[in-house]
Amino acid sequence: MADDLTFQAKGISVTIDLAVGHIADLRIESRGRMLRPLHRAPWIDEPDLPGELADGLKRLSGDFLCAPFSASDVEKAPAHGWPANSPWQTLASERIDGGWQARFRLQRLVLGASVEKTLTLRDSHPFLYQEHVLAGGKGEISVAHHPMTSMRNGGRLAFSPKRLAMTPGAPLEPDPARGRHMLAYPARSLDLHAFPTAAGGLADLSDYPVGARNEDFVILVEADHDGPGWTAVSRAAEADLVLVLKNPADLPVTMLWISNGGRDYTPWNGRHVGVLGIEDGRTAAGHAASIGDNPLRQENVPTSFSLQEHGRIAFRQVVGALAGPLEPPQAVEPGEGILRTVSAAGEIRDVPFDNGFLRDPAGS
Repeated sequence: MADDLTFQAKGISVTIDLAVGHIADLRIESRGRMLRPLHRAPWIDEPDLPGELADGLKRLSGDFLCAPFSASDVEKAPAHGWPANSPWQTLASERIDGGWQARFRLQRLVLGASVEKTLTLRDSHPFLYQEHVLAGGKGEISVAHHPMTSMRNGGRLAFSPKRLAMTPGAPLEPDPARGRHMLAYPARSLDLHAFPTAAGGLADLSDYPVGARNEDFVILVEADHDGPGWTAVSRAAEADLVLVLKNPADLPVTMLWISNGGRDYTPWNGRHVGVLGIEDGRTAAGHAASIGDNPLRQENVPTSFSLQEHGRIAFRQVVGALAGPLEPPQAVEPGEGILRTVSAAGEIRDVPFDNGFLRDPAGS
């Protein structure tokens, strides 16, 4: 489409939907295969979508910036804010030493702040490197990335160390006439393999799907450790490993959106199946909740950034994939120019990686 921009480096390409700032496609060459780790909603470009749907939902795909995350109930905007629902301008898209870099600016302000996105591809690296910068503005803003993957036949998950898993006060779909959920709300667990369900049982959050035809949302709080935060999804039918990495100091929570046919109304219509959102953020559920008292702040977890007139907030994220089949890793370890995954059985896989990207100071 006219609003799409595609660019590439050796072995990797990305397409961005500039109408809403979503990553429409990510393609990675790995061991002679073409991997497509990111999900795109089945209703995109359907001509009869209701006009009242937010543009970001109409064009739901890949990964995008949420600012704020969830309800925009402080400054009027659609859910997940203007960065996920309105046009971005291309500032540059050009070859750099050893890769390609593109920069974009949101054509609206968020609490008075300008928002820029930088996407970097490096030759033979199976990763998309992202940075977002909010400059100026005033007030408190919550943020999150929103990468989504999908699985035709489920998969297994692994995570960097987490200290707590919790659900919010109410499910995404409380009305059984509109949808279903499986997990208990609110609930919490120190064991990701034993999370309370609404029926009184326990669910293993490392096993996808965790239920049948359900829509669920659970928040994982990063533990104190020296490495990057990471989520790994070993997709069974796709025979690959999807990786999402972050700096926990900037984005201390990972929110899992389990979307497995649990919504029955337009545009979902029970067909959004096998989807997992891996949403690293600095947020609670909703803008007003994020800047007020909330259960995460009670756990000493920051849930917003402070914008300042002459200030600059920046945060980074990495998403990519490796050809498999691969078991979920027990460890994900950056090294000098590489990222190493280590399975429980001791299988080691090294791939090219910019190991300074997440740890380099990104803003102030």
